[in-house]
Amino acid sequence: MSDTLSHECGIALVRLLKPLAYYEQKYKDPLYGFQQLFLLMEKQHNRGQDGAGIGCVKLNMPHGHAYMYRDRDPTAQALTNVFTRQMDSFNAKVATSDIIPEMPETVKTHFDFGGEILLGHLRYGTSGSLDASACHPYFRKSIWPTRNLMLAGNFNITNSSDLNASLVQRGAHPIFSTDTQSLLEEIGFWLDDEHNRNYHQLRDIEHKSGAEIPPLISQRLDIAAILRKASREWDGAYALIGLIGNGDTFVLRDPHGIRPCYYLHNDEVLAVTSERAALMTIFNAPCEAIDELTPGHAIIVKSDGATRIEKIIAPVEPKRHCSFERIYFSRGNDPEIYLERKTLGAALATQVLAAIENDFEHTVFSFIPNTAEIAFYGLIHEIYSRWRATTIDAILHAAETQTLTRTHLEHLLNTTWPRSEKVAHKDIKLRTFIAAERKRTRMASHVYDISHGAVNKGDNLVVVDDSIVRGTTLRQSIIRILTRPCPRRLIIASTAPQIRYPDCYGIDMSEMGKFLIFQAAVALCKETGKEILLRETYEKCVRQSTLPAKEIKNFVQCIYEPFTEEQLSRRAARLVTPPDSEWNGELILVFQSIENLHRSCPTSLGDWYFTGEYPTPGGYAALNRAYINFYENRDGRSY
Repeated sequence: MSDTLSHECGIALVRLLKPLAYYEQKYKDPLYGFQQLFLLMEKQHNRGQDGAGIGCVKLNMPHGHAYMYRDRDPTAQALTNVFTRQMDSFNAKVATSDIIPEMPETVKTHFDFGGEILLGHLRYGTSGSLDASACHPYFRKSIWPTRNLMLAGNFNITNSSDLNASLVQRGAHPIFSTDTQSLLEEIGFWLDDEHNRNYHQLRDIEHKSGAEIPPLISQRLDIAAILRKASREWDGAYALIGLIGNGDTFVLRDPHGIRPCYYLHNDEVLAVTSERAALMTIFNAPCEAIDELTPGHAIIVKSDGATRIEKIIAPVEPKRHCSFERIYFSRGNDPEIYLERKTLGAALATQVLAAIENDFEHTVFSFIPNTAEIAFYGLIHEIYSRWRATTIDAILHAAETQTLTRTHLEHLLNTTWPRSEKVAHKDIKLRTFIAAERKRTRMASHVYDISHGAVNKGDNLVVVDDSIVRGTTLRQSIIRILTRPCPRRLIIASTAPQIRYPDCYGIDMSEMGKFLIFQAAVALCKETGKEILLRETYEKCVRQSTLPAKEIKNFVQCIYEPFTEEQLSRRAARLVTPPDSEWNGELILVFQSIENLHRSCPTSLGDWYFTGEYPTPGGYAALNRAYINFYENRDGRSY
C-alpha cells in the first residue's frame, strides 16, 4: 500500500480446557497458556503497532484472592514490553522466595497471568489518544464475579452516540469516550440485569442462602440472552471477546462477517484469533482443523469448560467480509489468502500488457511495497504464461516460413524473456515519524531506495502495488525514486480497484478529500464544466443529514458517473506526478476491476470503499457526513 493506513486490530484468546497440571505434564510448561497467547499475538503483530493489552481470569480462586488481571502498553514495543514485564515480575518473585516455578499451583497463585483464560489485543488505532487508556482490554469491575466484565475486540461501531443516548434514557451516566466504552457499558448493563434477575429469583423465590447464591448465578447466567439484548442496535463491524469474572467467556462476530474471526477447538484448548494462519502455526494444526466463526454467532464457554456456538443475530447474506483483509492487511501465509493475492496479480495481466504494448523485450516487472510481493508473483507467472504462448506461436511461424536457426531460436527465447527485478527497497520503517502530515513530505522521500542498474533507460517499468488510496507517498517519494533510471513508461498496477468512498468499519479512510480518485473526479468536474455536480451533491447530502441512517442514500456516486475508470485513472496519474520532476516519460495507473476482485476473492465480497454499497445504514450516514465535511473544508473522521 503506497500510503500507510491504520486498519483492523488483532485479537487472541486462549481458553485452557484442562487443569494447569495437565499442560505442565504434557508440554513441560506451567506457563503454556501464557506462552501460547504471546505467540498468537506475535504472529499477528501486523495487526497492531499502537499498543497491546492482555487479560486473564483464574478459575476457582478462594475468597479474598484476585482472579482477574490485565496489563496494557501504548508504546511501539508494546507486545514485547507487556510480556517481558510480566515474566520479569514472576521471575523476581521466584528469586526472592522459596516457591517452585515449575509447580502449576505456584504459577496460579504467584503469577498474575497464570490462569486458565487468557485474552490478548493488538491495537491499530484509527483515532483517539495513544496512551494506555486507549488500549484494550477494557474492564468493568464489581465485587460480584458475575458482574465483572473484560472486553477486547476488533471493531468499529458507527452509532456509539445512539448507544450512549440509550443508556442515558435508562438512567445511566456513561462517560462518553470510545465505541469500546459504549459496547462495554451496553453489555455490562444487560449483564447486571441478568445477574440481578437471577439473584432475586434465588433469594426471594427459591430462598437460597447467601453462600449458595453466587455459584448458582454463575450456572444460570445466560450469556446468549445478554448478547442478543446488547447487540440489537449495534451498527458496524465487530469481532469481540468478553471475559466474565466467574469464568464464562464469549466471542461474538457481526452478522455481516466484516471482521475476521477464526477458532481452534479440541479437548485441550479453545483458541481464537483474527487470522487463521496464526492458529495453524502456533498449534501446528492443519487448515481443516481451523473453523471460521459464522457471522452473527457467538462461541460461549461456561466456567466449567462446556462450549457451544449460538446464533445471536441472523447472519446477513451475502457475507460482506472485508476484502482489504485479503488484498493487503492479513498476513499472506494463509493458504487461501496466498492464492487469492496471486490471482489478484494475475488478473492485472491484460491491462498491464496493453500498457506496455506487449513489449516484453524492453519491460521490467517489480513490486512495491513488500505486501504486494505475492500479487507480483501472480502477475509475473501469468505474464510468463502468456509470453510462452506468444513465443511458441512465433517459433511455429518461423519454422513454417523459414529455416529455424539456433541463433533465431536463442533470440526468441532469451532476448524477449520477461524481466523481473527487485527495483525498490524499503530501508527503514518510519510509520511513527510520518504520521504527522507536516513531517511526512521530508521524511517519506527517504523510506524507499532504488536498485541502481536494474532498469535501463528507455525501458517500461511495471510496479505492482496492493492499493492506491491517497497517492501521497506516490507523489512525494515513490514516483521520484522509480523514475531515476528514466524509464519510457512507469506503470503502477494496483491489485485493488479505485478507492472512491470512505470506510467506517476499520480502515482509517474517512476523509474523502484525501482520496486520490475522488480528487481526480473533482478535478474532472471542474475541467469539463460539471462543477455544479459538487454543489448539487452537497445540497442533497445536507437535506438528508437529519434523516435516520437507514433512510440515507449514496448521492456521492453522482460525482463519478460522468467519467469512465480510464478517465479517472489518467487524471489521477497527473495528480501524483511530481510537478518539479525532470522525468518526461509516461505515468500510467492501472486499477483492478470490481469483477476481477470478486472473482479472485470469492469469499470476501466487502467492497463498499470501491462501490459505495455499504452493508449497514451507518456506512451511508458516514459517507454523507464525509462529503459534507469535504465540501465545507472540515477535517476529521465522519463517524
